[in-house]
Amino acid sequence: MATIAMPSYKAVEVDPVTLDIIENALRNMRFEMDAVLFRTAMSPGIREQHDEFPLVCHPDGRMVVGQFGSYVDSFLENFAGSIEPGDVYMTNDPYKVDGAVSHVNDWIVLIPIFQEDELVGWSSMFGHMTDVGGKVPGSLPTDATTIYEEGVIIPPMKLYEKGVLNDTALNLILAQCRLPIWNRSDLMAIVAACRTAEKRVLELVSRFGRDTYISTLNRLLDRTKRAMSQIIQMHIPESPVSFEDYIDDDGRGYGPYKMKCTMWREGDVAYFDWTGTDPQAQGSINFILNAHMFKMFVGVYLILIYDPQILFNDGFYDLIQVTIPEGTLLKPRPPAALSCRTHALGRIFDVFGGGLSKGAPLYWPGAGFSSSPHMMYSGYDRKGDWFQLYQIGFGGVPGRPVGDGMDGHSMWPNFTNVPNEYLESYFPLRIEVHQTVIDSGGAGLNRGGNGIQIDYRFLEPGEVSIHDDRWLTYPWGINGGKPGSRSRKVLDRADGSSQILPSKCDHVIVAEGDVLHYITWGGGGWGDPLERPAEKVQLDVKRGLVSVEKAASDYGVVLDAETWAMDEDATNTKRDDIRAARGDLSTYDFGPPLADILARCKEETGLEPPMPPIFTSRGSGFGVSTENVIYAAAPAPEE
Repeated sequence: MATIAMPSYKAVEVDPVTLDIIENALRNMRFEMDAVLFRTAMSPGIREQHDEFPLVCHPDGRMVVGQFGSYVDSFLENFAGSIEPGDVYMTNDPYKVDGAVSHVNDWIVLIPIFQEDELVGWSSMFGHMTDVGGKVPGSLPTDATTIYEEGVIIPPMKLYEKGVLNDTALNLILAQCRLPIWNRSDLMAIVAACRTAEKRVLELVSRFGRDTYISTLNRLLDRTKRAMSQIIQMHIPESPVSFEDYIDDDGRGYGPYKMKCTMWREGDVAYFDWTGTDPQAQGSINFILNAHMFKMFVGVYLILIYDPQILFNDGFYDLIQVTIPEGTLLKPRPPAALSCRTHALGRIFDVFGGGLSKGAPLYWPGAGFSSSPHMMYSGYDRKGDWFQLYQIGFGGVPGRPVGDGMDGHSMWPNFTNVPNEYLESYFPLRIEVHQTVIDSGGAGLNRGGNGIQIDYRFLEPGEVSIHDDRWLTYPWGINGGKPGSRSRKVLDRADGSSQILPSKCDHVIVAEGDVLHYITWGGGGWGDPLERPAEKVQLDVKRGLVSVEKAASDYGVVLDAETWAMDEDATNTKRDDIRAARGDLSTYDFGPPLADILARCKEETGLEPPMPPIFTSRGSGFGVSTENVIYAAAPAPEE
C-alpha cells in the first residue's frame, strides 16, 4: 500500500471573494479537462459521446470537483510503489479500485500534483476505450462468466515514472487491443487533460499561496457537508422504506434479477442497505457498486432536485452509510464477469429514486434511467480494413414534478449522441431512421419521454453485439402516471426475413443490406394523465409524440384523426367515463405483473422467457453462500 505525506500548511481564513474565485476556477478546470480530451481523442465513444469522467482532488484524495467521486484511496491501497513528482498512474482493474471503474474498458489516469515537492492535490480522469481485447469486438461479451474473458486487465502501475513513459508496459497493453491506435490516442488525451488540471492547480497555488488554496478546499468540502446535512434531514424519512426493481435477464437465459434497497435516516446520517438484492450472476450483469460512487449518486440526485448551486464534492461522505452484502449482484466476488454492468448501474437510480419517493412521491420522477444501451458493429470492409463501432443509445427520461421527461436523452448530463453524419462518414452503414418512438413515453400529467428508434442499414458484412434491458419489465409511472413502453430490437434481413433479437446478444452476423431497428424504452409518466391540459395533448399529437388513439385511451382527449381538431364535449365525456371506470389511482404503476409478462414472453417477443436465476456455489468459483438454490421470479413490487 502506498502512503502519502500531507502537505505542511496553516489553516487560514478565506474571504468570500477569494473563495468564489477559486471555486469557479475549479469548476472551469473540470470542463477544460473535457475540452482538451474531446479535441485530442480518436474514438467516437469519447470524442463524440463524451464517455469520460474527470475529477480534481484535495491532497488527502477527496474529490473537490468532478462527477463520480474520488477513488484515490482505493487506488493507493492496491499500489505498493512510491508517489513522486512526474509520476502518472493508471489502472483498469475494477477489483483494485473497489468498482470506481466498473469494467475493464474504463482506463483511469491519476496524477499527483506537487509544488516544491509538497503534494497539493490530484487530477484524474477515466474514459471508455472502444476495445481492450477479450472474446468479442468491443470487449463487452454478454455471455462471459469471468472478467478474464473481457479484455486486458491492467493492475495499478506507473505509466510515467518521474516524467519518463513506460513504453514497454504500454506497448504490451496495446498489443491486446483490436484498435491500438485509438487506445493510445485516447489514453494520451486523458493524460493531457489531467496535466491541464495539474497546471491550473499550480497556477492557483502560486497566485494565492498553499495555505489559502488548501484552506479554500476545506471550506468547499465543509460547505457541501452542511448543505447535505440539511437536505438529508428534510427529505430522508426516519422510518425505513424499501423499494425493488429488476434487471430482466443476464444474457445467458436467466432472470429476472432483483435489486432491493432499504433507506432511512438517523439524525443527519442517511442509511442505504442493499440487503435483499439477488446473489451475483454467473453472467456479466454484475456491478461493483463502489460505496463512494453511490454516495456521490445520492448527493448529486438530492442536490440537483433541491439546490443545484451546491458544488459536487466528497465533503458529505460521512453523512451517508452504505451496506452492500458481499457476493450479491452489487458486490460480486472476483473473478465475476462485469461487462454488462450498465443495466444494474442504470437500475440503481430507478430503485434509489423509487425508495425516496415512498416518503414524498410528489417530489420524485418515475422510472426512466433503466439501462445504458450499447450497439457494436465490426468487421473487415471490402478493402480489407478493420472497422469497429461502439455507440451508446438513449431512452426516455421519466416525467418529473416540474414537467415532461425529455425524449431520447441520456441521464448522464454530459453525454451526447454520435452525429449521423459522423457515423456514415467513418463506418460502412447508413442511418435510415433516427426519431422518437410515438407513444413510448408513459402517459401522465407530465408525460414520460419517448424512446428512440435508430435504423442502421449495414453496407458491409460484419458482426453486431447488443446490450440493453427493459425488454420485459416496464419503466414504472408514479402518482397515477402510466409506465413507459419496453425496448425491442428487430433485424430485417436483405433476403426478406425478419428476426427479433434478445436485448443482450453477441456474434449476430449481418450481411450487406440488413437493417437493424434499434428501439429503446420510454420513461414513466408522472401524475394523472386526465389532469394534463387537453391542449398539451393536442400539441403532442401534432408533434408526432402521441398518437390520436393514445390521446383518447390514456388522456381522454378526443381529436379528429386527420385535422387533429379537438372535440371538447367528447373530451369531457371521455375523461369522466375513464375516471368512473378506473377507480383510485395507485402511487406506482409497474404495468402487468412480472409473472404474467414472463408467461406471455414468447407470444409477445418470439423469444424464450428467461429461466429463474440459478445461484449455486457448486462449480461457480465465486463462493456464493447459497447452495443449489433456484430463486423463482418474484412478482413486481406493489405499493
